[in-house]
Amino acid sequence: MRRILILGSTGSIGTQALDVIRANRDRFEVVGLAAGRDRDAMAAQAEEFGVAETALGAADAERLVRSVEADVVVNGITGSVGLGPTLAVLESEAVLALANKESLIVGGPLVTKLAAPGQIVPVDSEHSAIAQCLRSGDTAEVRRLVLTASGGPFRGRTRDRLHDVTPHEALAHPTWDMGRVVTTNSATLVNKGLEVIEAHLLFGVPYDRIDVTVHPQSIVHSMVEFVDGSTIAQASPPDMRLPISLSLDWPHRIGGVGVPLDWTAAATWTFEPLDADAFPSVALAKQVGVAGATYPAVFNAANEQAVDAFHEGALPFLGIVDTISRVVDAHDAPSELTRESLADAEQWAREAADRIIAER
Repeated sequence: MRRILILGSTGSIGTQALDVIRANRDRFEVVGLAAGRDRDAMAAQAEEFGVAETALGAADAERLVRSVEADVVVNGITGSVGLGPTLAVLESEAVLALANKESLIVGGPLVTKLAAPGQIVPVDSEHSAIAQCLRSGDTAEVRRLVLTASGGPFRGRTRDRLHDVTPHEALAHPTWDMGRVVTTNSATLVNKGLEVIEAHLLFGVPYDRIDVTVHPQSIVHSMVEFVDGSTIAQASPPDMRLPISLSLDWPHRIGGVGVPLDWTAAATWTFEPLDADAFPSVALAKQVGVAGATYPAVFNAANEQAVDAFHEGALPFLGIVDTISRVVDAHDAPSELTRESLADAEQWAREAADRIIAER
C-alpha cells in the first residue's frame, strides 16, 4: 500500500490521480490533499478518501509536505509557486511525481542537486514517454530525444495568420483538456519550450540533442533515438491517467488504466517539422536553457504575465512570446542561484513584462 499526497488535488492532474486511486484502493492510500483555492471541492475529496490532512495554497502545501509521511507526492500545482513544495518533497525520502514542470525549470540545479537518483518521476506525458523508452537502452547509447507536439489549435498557420487570434480560439485545444495557462502555452508552444528545458534537466541530454516534431494525432507521446539508428516510441491514446498511474507506482504498471490502441482499425500518424517562424518559443526556450541561472525563471514569469494580459485583452497573441523575448534580453543574471535570487528575478521579470505590455 503506497501512501499518496496530492498537491493541486482539485485541478486536472489531481482529479485524474484520484480517479486512478479510486479504482485501485488496494494499492494506494491518500494521506493528504492540497488545493489552490477550491476549499469546498477539496473538502469533498477529503471526505471521500478519508483524508484528515489538507492544505490551501502553495505555502500551506509546503507545510503539509513536511508534516505528512508519504511514499509519493504528486505535485500538480500550476506555476512557479510549486517550487517550495518540490524542494520540500526532495528533502524527504518520498518520490516526487512531478507535473509542476515550472518548479523544475525555475529551480534548475537547486532541484536537480537535491534530488536522489530516481526520486523524480515525470508526470508530463512526453517525459513519462521518454522515461519509458529509456528503459530500452543505456544512457550512453542515446543519440537524441524527440518530443512530440500536437501543434495546438493553430497548427499550420503562418505567423501572418496569428495576428488576430482570440483568447477563445487559443483555448480550443484539439486534444487535451487543460487549464487556461497550460492551454494557452500549448497554443504558443511555450509549453513545448518548457518541456525541452524539463527534458534536459530530467535526463541530462544536451539541448542540441533534444528535438521537437509536430504530431497532431497525439498518439506517439515522445521518442528516444539510439546510436544504432533505432528509435523507441511510446504510443497510447491521449489520456493523462496513464502517465499519472505510472508516477504513482513507478516503474510498475496498473492494469485497466487506459484503453489501448485498436490495431485492427486503419489509422494514419503524421509527423511535421516545427515552424520556428510562427512559433519561436521553442528556440527561445533552448537559448534560455543554455544560459541557465535565473533565465528560465525569468522566461516563465514573463510568460505568466503575458498570458494573463492576453486573456485580459491587453496583449495580442503574438505579443506573448515577443514580450518574453524582450524581458529575457533585458535580464542580467545574479552571480549566485538561491531561492531568494530566483524570487527577485521572477519579481523583476513580472514588473518588466508589465511595463512592456503597458507601453503597447
